[in-house]
Amino acid sequence: MPEPVAAVGLTAEGEIIRSRIYTIRGVQVMLDRDLALLYGVQTKALNQAVKRNGKRFPPSFMFQLGHDEVEKWKSQFVTSNLSPEDESGIRMGLRRSPFAFTEQGVAMLSAVLKSPEAIEVSVRIMEVFVAMRKALASVAPILIRLEAAERRQIADQARNEERFERIFKAMDGGEFPPQKVFFEGKHCEAWSFARKLVRRAEKSIVLVDGYCDDATLDILLRKRGGVEVVIATSQKSASMCLTQTAIEKFNKQNPSLVVRTTGSFHDRFLILDGKELYHFGASLKDLGRLYCAVSKMDAGFVPSIMARI
Repeated sequence: MPEPVAAVGLTAEGEIIRSRIYTIRGVQVMLDRDLALLYGVQTKALNQAVKRNGKRFPPSFMFQLGHDEVEKWKSQFVTSNLSPEDESGIRMGLRRSPFAFTEQGVAMLSAVLKSPEAIEVSVRIMEVFVAMRKALASVAPILIRLEAAERRQIADQARNEERFERIFKAMDGGEFPPQKVFFEGKHCEAWSFARKLVRRAEKSIVLVDGYCDDATLDILLRKRGGVEVVIATSQKSASMCLTQTAIEKFNKQNPSLVVRTTGSFHDRFLILDGKELYHFGASLKDLGRLYCAVSKMDAGFVPSIMARI
C-alpha cells in the first residue's frame, strides 16, 4: 500500500507537500491530482500537457498505477464522490487510474506547464524531496541494523524449528538429535535415552568408557538380539566390575559381550554399527547424575578410535 514518507524541519507549506508524496513501487512519487491542486490547474489539463510532451516523460519519470494499486489506494478513504474542486475531493476522486510522477517527472512538469507559478511550485516540491532524502539518509544506519536483526531472528527461528523437528522425530522413534543435554538428577531420562540409543544398533556396539559397572551392563542388555558388544575400559574397571562372571551372566541373557582393557582414552565414546559415533560427557552409568551432554560426531573418527582398542 502506498505510504507517505516523513521528514523533519519542514514549514507548514512543506508539510502539505510532504503529505502528498508517497512511496509506490519503491519510488517516491506524487499523484497527478495532488500536483494539479498544487499547480492550480485541473487534473485533465495537467495530463493533457504531459501527453503533448510524452517524450519528456519516460517510465522513470511517470507511470500509471495498476488496478491493484488503485484499489489499495481507494481503501484508505471512505468515499470518492466529492467535487474535483474540493481539495479532499481531488485526492479521493480516483475513478480512473492516476498517474504517478517521480522527482524527475515533477521537475519536468515545470518546463511543460510554462508558467512562473509552476516553476515556483516545482522548486518548493524539489526542496521537500531533498529534505526527505536527508531524513532517510539520517536513519539509514538504523534501518540497516534493524534489517540485520530481523534476518538473524528469521535464521534463529528456522534453526529452532529444525531442532524441534528433530526432537519430534526422536520422540516418534526417528533419527536422534545430534546433541542432547541432561541436567543433574535426570537419571531416568538419561538412561532411557541411552537404552533407546543402543537399540539403534543392528550389528555391533562399541563402548569406550573407563568407568563401568552393573548399570552399564543393564543399559547394554537392552540391545537387539544378536548385536555384538565390545567394551573398552580401564584395567581397574575390568577387574572390579566387568569380571568374567559378569560377562558370562550378560552373555546368557543377550550375547555377545567382549571386554578389552585400554589406557588410551580419557573421554567416553559409543560406536553403533561402525557408522554412528557419539561422544558422552559422562560415563554411561553416570548419565543424569550431574549436568552432562551427548553429542553425535563425525563417523570419520571411528577408524582411529577402533585402532586404539
